[in-house]
Formats: sequence, structure tokens, C-alpha cells
Amino acid sequence: MTDEIIDLTNCDRELIHIPSLIQPHGVLLVLQDPTLEILQVSSNTQEFVGRQPEELLNKSLSDLLDAKQIKLIQQCLAENFESVNPLNLSIQYLNKLIFFDGIVHRLDNIIILELEQKKAKGKTGFFDFYQQVRGTITRIQKAPMLLEMCQIVVTEVRRITGFDRVMVYRFDQEGAGRVIAEETNQETPYLDLHYPPSDIPKQARQLYTLNWLRLIPDASYQPVALIPANNPLTNQPLDLSLSVLRSVSPIHLEYLQNMGVTASMSISLMQDQKLWGLISCHHSSPKYVSYNIRTMCEFIGQVMSVELANKEASEDIDYKRQLKSLQTQFVESLSQAECFLDGMVQLKSQLLNLTSATGAVICSGNQCIRVGKTPSEEEVHALLDWIKPHLYHNLFETRSLTKDYPAAESFKAIASGVLALEISRVHHNYILWFRPEVIQTVNWGGNPNKPMEVLSDGSFRMSPRKSFELWQETVQGYALPWKPCEVEAVAELRSLVVGVVLRQADKLASMNFELQRSNEELDSFAYVASHDLKEPLRGIYNYANFLMEDYADVLNDDGIAKLQTLVRLTQRMEDLINSLLHFSRLGRAELIRQPVNLNELVQQAITTLTIARPQQSEVEFRIPQPFKNVECDRAQINELFTNLISNAIKYNDKPEKWVEVGFIEENRERRVASTSVTFYVRDNGIGIPEEHLEKIFQIFRRLHGRDDFGGGTGVGLTIARKIVERHGGRIWVESTPTLGSTFYFTLSVEANT
Repeated sequence: MTDEIIDLTNCDRELIHIPSLIQPHGVLLVLQDPTLEILQVSSNTQEFVGRQPEELLNKSLSDLLDAKQIKLIQQCLAENFESVNPLNLSIQYLNKLIFFDGIVHRLDNIIILELEQKKAKGKTGFFDFYQQVRGTITRIQKAPMLLEMCQIVVTEVRRITGFDRVMVYRFDQEGAGRVIAEETNQETPYLDLHYPPSDIPKQARQLYTLNWLRLIPDASYQPVALIPANNPLTNQPLDLSLSVLRSVSPIHLEYLQNMGVTASMSISLMQDQKLWGLISCHHSSPKYVSYNIRTMCEFIGQVMSVELANKEASEDIDYKRQLKSLQTQFVESLSQAECFLDGMVQLKSQLLNLTSATGAVICSGNQCIRVGKTPSEEEVHALLDWIKPHLYHNLFETRSLTKDYPAAESFKAIASGVLALEISRVHHNYILWFRPEVIQTVNWGGNPNKPMEVLSDGSFRMSPRKSFELWQETVQGYALPWKPCEVEAVAELRSLVVGVVLRQADKLASMNFELQRSNEELDSFAYVASHDLKEPLRGIYNYANFLMEDYADVLNDDGIAKLQTLVRLTQRMEDLINSLLHFSRLGRAELIRQPVNLNELVQQAITTLTIARPQQSEVEFRIPQPFKNVECDRAQINELFTNLISNAIKYNDKPEKWVEVGFIEENRERRVASTSVTFYVRDNGIGIPEEHLEKIFQIFRRLHGRDDFGGGTGVGLTIARKIVERHGGRIWVESTPTLGSTFYFTLSVEANT
């Protein structure tokens, strides 16, 4: 490194996915597909299975496992390994049977089999798994706010695993992390401490997106080499990205040791296919966590990832309503103005309130109107010329303008933060908002600047921090960050202005007024339903149970039966109220459009339903072709597919059930390349009579007895229609009684990407 410039990106070049080493708490075998010939092994096989590596190389796996286990692995080759892991395997060694968890994954034309020794025979069944996580998942879903959900997660993961410390670690836009929730028995808290982006290099973040959980039982371990070091088929190091035993970076192990951590476990938290944060677990002594317990923790992380969007959407709800009200004022003002500039000038104070800015500039043609504290007109023109190439989807935002635009140093006191919106490049219509520099004191978990070590030969080495004591830094040149809801409000403002240009603002204002009145009515209903209805229902439920408990010796069987009926009815009434509340909230929830990978979303919906109802594993799921990405609200479209697939499974009395999920593409015009896409969910279930095809979408409409086919409130399809309509599409069904049904739906043309 003596001839290399040393900076914080050095760690980013470490090839951590191909170390040719594993951790010593298990054995790794590389197998030829489909012959199962052993191509590579870890050098610790003697310790675990009583065979030297040389005895296993180029031999068949059948030399190590019996015929029944070989057949099991061969059957798994055609399946999704995530659904079969871990395999129950056993090997005869020292006159006794040693049991292992077998974790399998495929890499090109090879199979990687990892063996972790089990403490006891057997595999945790679904019921045990469900009992362990059921309450946790319920509490996660019911948590009203993001931080409350995070605290529930760290408490539950620590309860399940027994780690000394469990934290939720969230990344910001620059890649730095902050501990936002913590549960620990240690004296030193890490809550609210910041950590620099270099603590988790880029390639490590990439591995976290591929492999959701990573365990280090003992940070002082001696790595175990693979024999041979390179894959014989490629003569290249083996890619261990998906390996559970992969040896981690020596720099990271040194980092843990400096931190006083001996064992660690990390669970990825994903949002929009990006790494949102980590559930990070630390222990001061060696600690091994079984694969089954790790699976529970990974499932908790996946559920939390799904809930992130919902929880963040509920943050700052009052502020978001205020922004909606301001948008209404913009619509009314712009619809009455002759031109864009006149309409904006009338709303100077509202323009600042829309983004909580201290200054704004409205540009139209060669004119600029400045509001509040802004740079000079000359500086604004120069800044705007610089911003134009950096616009993305008509927007530009930064909280530290001087980082990328050094000329802003002279006015950073009033414009360190900039949010810019392009209305029309042709007519040179732009709006810029400014925020001042806010000098802050940031608490870091140790000095964020990596220290240099001078080696004996005089060369330099980048090393992890030695101390993690509180280290404070005064940060300059930064404004308060722009909230996502503020950026979204600005993006929506452009649509409103375009509507005025097209002389459609009157219609938009009318729609906005109706929407506001509808929201007020829904809010009123929600209040009545949640307070005036649910409370007495809860009282009836409780008193009925008290009667059965306290007067059991007085009541006869008929009296007890009637009270039990009363309890069931109150429970059902509460389910109906909750469903209606969910339906009313759906119409008011913000639609967060983003590119969504439907292949992952549909597979996630199927997996969630399969885990929640194990009998559904008997259903054959068909996906004829890969889906394209779709611009939509991920949470709502996930609920849409989940409702339709769940119904397809539920209303099926066939011994061999199947559900097909796919889409049909049709050219809209032969001269135009664009196509319209119709999605569908098809089943071979009981079907629907023709006279009921439209009625099934009505709220609380059921075609069967209350408890038939698993019961239900009759709201699922109503919610499905609401979601589709909010996306600008339509939904319909075609069905033949006794043969099955097909539910079709479309989304807006703009959604298909």
C-alpha cells in the first residue's frame, strides 16, 4: 500500500465474497450437479465426520451419506432450496450417529452443502416455529409507530436468542448508520450513536442484500481453508456470497474485538430492494445460535421489512395533512391565475410552508421572484444552471450543497439545503427552496476517521477503530434533511401546475374538495367505530366471560352455550369493525409509487401464506412467465395479490389444488410499441355463479355461510377493488361453477415499466 493513496475506500476493495475460507463451526462441501461428486471440501472434515478431506475429494456424496439422504438431496435439486432448508442429515462417526442441519444452495452448475452439527435429534416443526414467533409478529404489526416497532423487535430477538445486546441500526442517505433501538444488559448504551459509512463497506452491504442473516459465533476463530482453494471447474475462488459459514473479513473481526464483542449476528432489513438497516446482535463471549433459531430471527426481520413502509407512512401524519391542505390552496389559486408566475406569487408564505423552507425562488422565463432568505439573483441563475443536469424525475435535493457545488460556500448560511423542482424546461419554469446551515453536534461511537498503523517495514495499514467511546463532532455546512413527505408534496405540486397549464385545475380543485370532505367523513366514522362501538363490544365480551367464569356452578349447559355464542358474536362484530376501518383508511392512505419487482412480491405473498397456513403447502403454485417491474404502491399491491391468492386457496374443495398467477400482454396500437398488461389469479376451485360475479366486490357480501371455507368478513375483494381503482385500473372476474375462477385486473398504463 506504500504506492497507493490511503483513504476510506480501501475496505471497499476487499474481496470478501471469495475468501476460500469458512468459519470452523461447520463443514462445507462443493458438489457437482447432478452427480453429487465432491469437488471441494473444508479442511475440518475429520473433526466433524471422521474423514480426511483427501478421502472425500472426487468421491460421491453417497460415500458420506446413506441412500435415503442422497435421495432426499436429489429431490431437493428441483425445488427452491429456501423452502427445504435445513435438511435433517446424520452421519455415523465414532460408533454413534451425529445429526446435522444441512443447508443447501445452488451456484451455477454446482451445489454447496453446509453441515452444522445439531445439539439434539429432530427438526423444529412448524407448530413450534409458529408458537415462537406468533406473538412477536402480532406486536410488530400492531405497533403504531416505527420506533415502537423497532423496540419490540430488539426486545423479542434478544428474548429468543439470549444475546447481550440487540440493536436496530438504520442507514441514512449518505450510508452512515445510527442506533435507533436497543435492548441490552450491558452498562454502556449505544442508543442514538452514529457510525460512519466506512464501518460497513459497499461490498458488505451487497452481501447483506443477498444473504439476510450472518452469524459469527466466535470472533477469535481460526479460519478453515477449502481444499482445493479454487473451484476445479472454473479454477477460480468459490463465490461464498450465499454461504452461512463464509469466513468474514479479518478487518471486521478486528473491529469486533476492539469493540469487546466476541459473538455477533446481523439480520438485514430491506425496503424497496435496498438495505434499510440491520438488526445487530452482540455477545461478550462465544455464542452459537442454531439454524432454527436463526430462521425465526430472519423471519422476524422479513416481517419487519414488510412493515417498514406502513410504519413510515404513519409518521408525521398531522404534518402530512397540513401539506395536503396547502396543496388544496395551490390548486385553488393556480386555477384562477392567468399564468404560472402570478398564481405562485399569491402564495408566498404557503410556498415556504410546503417544505418548511426559509427561502424560495420562483423562476419563469427570465423572471425570478425571491421569497424569504435566498441567494442573490445572479447566484440563483448560476446555481440553477448547475442543477439542471443533476435533476432526477424533475427533482433535485441536497442538505449539503457545498459538498457538490463549492460556489455555495459564500451563501451556505442561508442555502446549505436545496430542493429544486422543474415544472417545464421549455418555458423555464422552476421552483427552488432553501434551508439554512444548522451547526450540529453528532455523537459517534468512537472517532469515525479510520486510524493509520505504521508497520515494522515502514508501510501503512488502515485499521479499525481501537476505541468506541463517545466521540462528538461539530458538523457544519449541513441543513436539516428534507422529509420524504415534503419531497413527495413538491413532486405532486408539479402535477397540479401542469394541470393548470392544461386548464384542468378547476376539476382538480373540485376533486380535492370532495376528497377532503370524504376524508372528514371517514375520520368521523373511524372515531365512532373505534371509540363508540369497540369499547362497549369489549365490555360485552369481558362480562360474558366473567359470567361463565364466576357463575359456572349456577348456569346450566344451555345458559353457558348462549354466553359462548354471545362471545363469538362480539368477536365477529369487532372483526367487521376492524375490516371496515381498514377499508376506510385505505382510501386516505398516501399512494407511494415506486418500481416494484413483481416476481419477488408474488413469491413473498405465496411464502407468507404458506408459512401462516401450513396446509397450503399442498397447493401447486404456477407462474407461467417472469413478471415485469411495475410502478405501484408496493404495500397495497402486495395486499392485493395476497387477498386474491388467499381466496383462490380458500375457496377450493378439490383434492389437487392449483393456483396460477400471471399476466397477459396486448399491443395497444400496432404503430405504437407500448402495451397494456392484464394481471390474473386463476384457480380450479368451486367457482362463482354468473349472477354473483359483480356482487362479490360489494362490502360484507358473502356467497357462503359465515363459517364455511374458513369464514371471513367479506371485505377482502372490496379492498382489492379499492386498491386497483386507486392505481387507475379495473378488476373483474370470469368463473365457471365447480371448475374455477379467474380474477383479472389492470393498473394504469403508466404503471407498466
